[in-house]
Parts: sequence; structure tokens; C-alpha cells
Amino acid sequence: MLSRRRFHHLAAASAAALTVPRRKAALAAGSTAGEESLQRLAAPASPVALAGVPAGAGAEATTRAVRRAAEAVSDFRWLSRGDTVLIKPVCNSGNAYPATTDPIALHAMIRLLREKGAGRVVVGDLSGVQFVRFQKDSLSGSTRALMVESGIARAAQEAGAEVMAFEEAGWDAFTPETPRDGPSWTAPILMPDAVTAADHIVLMPRCARHVLAGSTLGLKAAVGWWRTDSRYEYHHDAATFSRKTAESNTVPSLLAKQRLVLTSATRVLSTFGPDQGYVAEPETGLVIASESVVSHDMVSLAWLLENQQLATPRENLEGVLNDPNQSETIVNLMNRVVTLWLGGGLGGALSAETLERYDLDSVWSDRVLRAAFRIKGGVPSLDLSPIDSSVPSDVRERIGAATRLSSI
Repeated sequence: MLSRRRFHHLAAASAAALTVPRRKAALAAGSTAGEESLQRLAAPASPVALAGVPAGAGAEATTRAVRRAAEAVSDFRWLSRGDTVLIKPVCNSGNAYPATTDPIALHAMIRLLREKGAGRVVVGDLSGVQFVRFQKDSLSGSTRALMVESGIARAAQEAGAEVMAFEEAGWDAFTPETPRDGPSWTAPILMPDAVTAADHIVLMPRCARHVLAGSTLGLKAAVGWWRTDSRYEYHHDAATFSRKTAESNTVPSLLAKQRLVLTSATRVLSTFGPDQGYVAEPETGLVIASESVVSHDMVSLAWLLENQQLATPRENLEGVLNDPNQSETIVNLMNRVVTLWLGGGLGGALSAETLERYDLDSVWSDRVLRAAFRIKGGVPSLDLSPIDSSVPSDVRERIGAATRLSSI
């Protein structure tokens, strides 16, 4: 199979002459064409915990950081003894962290949940279409095999959890759910029955760039739940791609059961994405935790942008081969190929709507977050109160400034 990296390079080389000049202006707090003004959410500040991990520190340092961050934002009173917890990692490919969820952090979270009283802990996902082709009457590729390659399966099993590949249950093992706020979706979203069987959900994404979506954080990780036909609508009806991402997080099961979002961002995939790119390793990495996926993503995106600016060589950020998102031509070529892979055939690929590329100059320029702010009724203010001295004060101050609405 043509690898994602090779395909993207070929596409970039063939379309470089048609590259759309990159826009530098970030969206402001005031109104812009087609965008609502950003208003502050009238609600108590949303806690987001940051725990630091020094570069080169061993697994124990990440384990301690996961525990500190998780316990700083959740008292775990939602967890009764014997409850089933479904952990949703990101295993889009078989590539190592940070292209996929950090296995060390996953192991730590499973052990913490078991200590808090969880009975059955399940780690489940459905990988990307390049590697897993899942249709009603056919299946090629394996999420389980990719979990083995990435180290996720071993970490889960050693910590006492089960590994689940959603496609293995079959085409009919998915339940339609209509987002509470989902006017961009024409059909219900097909969610795995494993969600129905779980008492609670813990989301464990990664901090990474994405050639189609700009970034892939907590909100974007929802794609890993969906059956292929929902993914097809998402990519084919691409004019509302960003709004669909945000709206998909309002399906009833996620609103009722998702308790915690935690990212190990000791390493950051700062270019290209979602499967390959430059791996930035800051002097002090972060573990980011919140009960709110929107608040989590504000901080995770600020951290991604900081690592692009401060920990990524300039030569790795320049040109369409390093960042295809600079070219709307290439972005749409890639999205049409994905639409074809999802079963749309040549007709579906050619009829796919235009996908607008992402600049991501700031947290406020991200169209997914802007859609999420609209759904929530405004921009949450974040409580980044230190939980210990592991995060340098200047890092905390920069993230605070980047996620404060008054900063724009």
C-alpha cells in the first residue's frame, strides 16, 4: 500500500506550483467573515492541570505526572467499585508516540483507575482508513495489530486492561447517535456498542499537527469512535468539517459518560501529522488534564503552537513537503483521496466539498475550537493554578496568556 508519507510527498511535489499563499492573519475577537465574535463564557473557571516531566526522565516521572494531573482535576467520585471504564486512546497508525497515545501514560492511567475502584478497564479504538478498511461486507487491516506496533496493546495488557478494536465486533455493532448540537450532520453518528456497555469514558489523545484538520487533540479524537459511513460524511461534506468535529463531541453517550481528558505531551508532533512529522522534545514536557475537552484542547493547542515556535527548527516548518496545510490544493487532494478510501469511489472523491486549510496562528484561529465555543455559549476561562513546581513559571505564564480571551 502507498504509505501516507510517500503519498503526501508525491502530492506535494505535483501540486507545489498551485500552492495557495499562506494567510498570516489570525482571527480576532471581533466578527470576521462567516465567524461569530468570541465572547467569554459566563461560568466558573474550568480547571486544567499541568504537570511537568523533565526531558530524558524515565517512565516513573511520566507516571507520577499522570497521577498528579488526573487527581488535581478529578476526585473520582464518579467511579464506583466494579464500574467499567472505556479508555479511548489515539491509534490512528502503528507509529510510536507522539504519533499515537503515550503507552507510559496509558499504563499509568489504567493503574490509577484500578486503584480508584474500576473493575473492567477497556482500551479501544478504530484506526485510520489508510491502515484499516472497514466496510459492511469487507475488512482489511487491523486496529489491534496497530496497537501492538505502537506499544499501546502491551501497555494496556500489562496494566490489567483489555484491548478492543471496534471493527472486530462487526458492522452492526454500532449504534446511531444524534449530536445534541449537530446541525452540520445529515445523518446520526455511528458509535460503537462498547460505549453503551461502559459506565465511564476517559479520553487520552496526543498533541499533534494534522495535515487536514490543522491539529489533532481531544475533539478531533472523536473520529476514532465512528463507523466508516460517518467518517465518509465527515470527509465528503468537507465545507462543515470543523463544525462536525466539534458537534460530534455532543452525542449523548459522550456527554453522559466522558469524565476526564488527559494528554501526555512530553513529546509533540509539531509538523505534518497525524502519523509522521517532526518530534519536538521540550526541556520540560507536560501532562495536561481536564474534565472539559474544550478547555483541555485550548491548552493542548497552545502547547503545540509553543513547540512549533520554540522547539522546532525553522527548516522543518517551511515548504509544502513539511507542512502541506500551506496549500489548499494539496489539502483538498488529500481529502479526496481519503474520501475515495472510505468507499466513495471516484465519484465520491470528485464530488467532495472543498476543505479550507488551517493556518493555526493562535488558539483563537482554530475553527474547531471556535465551533466548540459557540456550542458552549462562549470561551471558558481557565484555571491553571499550579499543582506543584514541576512546570516552569514562564511556561505556565505563556500558556495562560495564549488561552486568555483578553489577549486578542
